[in-house]
Amino acid sequence: MDVAGNRPRTTVSGGPLELAVLWGGFPLLGAGAGWLLAAATGWLTRLPWVPFSDLIEWLDRLPEPQATLGTVAVGVAAGLVVAGIGTAERLIVTVDPAQVRLRRSDQDRTVARVDTRVVFLADKHLVLLDGDGAELVREPTDHSATQLAAAFRAHGWGWADDDPHRSAYRLWVPDLPGLPAGADALLRARERAVERDRRDDARELRRELGLLGVVLRDEGKRQYWRLTARAVTGRPEQSTSAEREPDGR
Repeated sequence: MDVAGNRPRTTVSGGPLELAVLWGGFPLLGAGAGWLLAAATGWLTRLPWVPFSDLIEWLDRLPEPQATLGTVAVGVAAGLVVAGIGTAERLIVTVDPAQVRLRRSDQDRTVARVDTRVVFLADKHLVLLDGDGAELVREPTDHSATQLAAAFRAHGWGWADDDPHRSAYRLWVPDLPGLPAGADALLRARERAVERDRRDDARELRRELGLLGVVLRDEGKRQYWRLTARAVTGRPEQSTSAEREPDGR
């Protein structure tokens, strides 16, 4: 537990061990892969189905020890790149009685406890919901539920072992009635983004649906949805019908 002034806080980050695995383990794995490649080039050149055969033949013609040193160096460099990406993608969660801070290399945001009704881990995502059941936060993380639960509960946050709204989700199919106006078109667009693995587009479309009061849960490439309490109580009945995009899809 860290202490900032008189206010206690708990940080969940993976700690030094995770950094040691990233910056020590991946470069070592890369070095080992490079050494194995250099040792096996003669054998690999005799296999007709091996990909990158021209590169392997070129490596096989290089003198030793230059060939082995070169492939090991490339493997180490690749391991360092992976370690850098892993470090940048680490989610650092800092909890205190008043707020939670969520940090990655490209973002730093804070959510107040008074705005949050419940916190839980679902499908390797840390989720914070407000009083209407809308998502305040949905962040991918490899932190264990045990670590996160202990951090939030230590400071009096409402932690749930599972999504309290899980039974409310319905499988989305095109033209399904019950959605707010505009939601069906956004779900169609997001379906295409998910199928094409365009994660940034899918994330942005999730946010747009959230503004309409639609909360999503993914299972593979299938989308499940539910409405927030505000969307249910404040929605005119005539706005619940699904609608088609201009191109008719």
